[in-house]
Amino acid sequence: MLIKRKSIEQAESSRRPARKPKFAPVTLSEQDGVRFLHFGTEWIQGAMRIRKPDWPELEYAQQMMAWMLFVDDPQAIVQLGLGAAGLTKFCYRQFPQAHVTAVELNPAVISICNAMFKLPPEDERLRVLEMDAMDFVLDDAHHDAIDVLQCDLYDATARGPVLDTPEFYQACNACLTDRGVMTVNLFGDHPSFGKNIKAMRFAFGHVICLPEVHDGNVVALCFKTKPDLDKDRLAARAAQIVAATKLPAKSWVKGILAPAAN
Repeated sequence: MLIKRKSIEQAESSRRPARKPKFAPVTLSEQDGVRFLHFGTEWIQGAMRIRKPDWPELEYAQQMMAWMLFVDDPQAIVQLGLGAAGLTKFCYRQFPQAHVTAVELNPAVISICNAMFKLPPEDERLRVLEMDAMDFVLDDAHHDAIDVLQCDLYDATARGPVLDTPEFYQACNACLTDRGVMTVNLFGDHPSFGKNIKAMRFAFGHVICLPEVHDGNVVALCFKTKPDLDKDRLAARAAQIVAATKLPAKSWVKGILAPAAN
């Protein structure tokens, strides 16, 4: 839920600084049964409903799961940017056949997710890696190996995703299997939006944006190969998702089929 930010953290880019990054403080707040993650500002970096810790609470986080319309049995899911671990936890619980990996540069975020956001302990299916997302996607060991990439890479400055170049998105493409899908959280009313869409379209043949949610977030879906956008198929798959998870998949279909989405 990226609404407003103050620059208190060293801005990072794809040209990674040689020196160790300086992180903003990780802080918490709670309201109406929801615990929020912040990086020292009023900006919300993630959320967890305390009575439903594995549910993706924020609307944009739910939209990040729209890849489910196209991949119903993922074997490998990777989250770039842990946040409050909402997507990581949901994927780990919802897809017992899948290996789930979260990549997070800030060790304090990993610690707070373990302590305050009920991130499950690592096991044979769940890994949490403290590393730079760019290093992860550039590693040949991950190429052609991932069915789903979920990218939510913001720091405390909110100047758009901290990795936003064509080279980054090309590396993400290389990590996906032929059926793979990448979802990316963008900030719709910020100048970074156009730059990211241009870079994604350079790296991916097919990019679809869901309608902006009320918090200003826009989720983009990037496909390695041309997606099947048959209306009846999407409607049937959305009904299955709603029945199994209660995620608002029917609204995703409406957004995907809207003329402005493609």
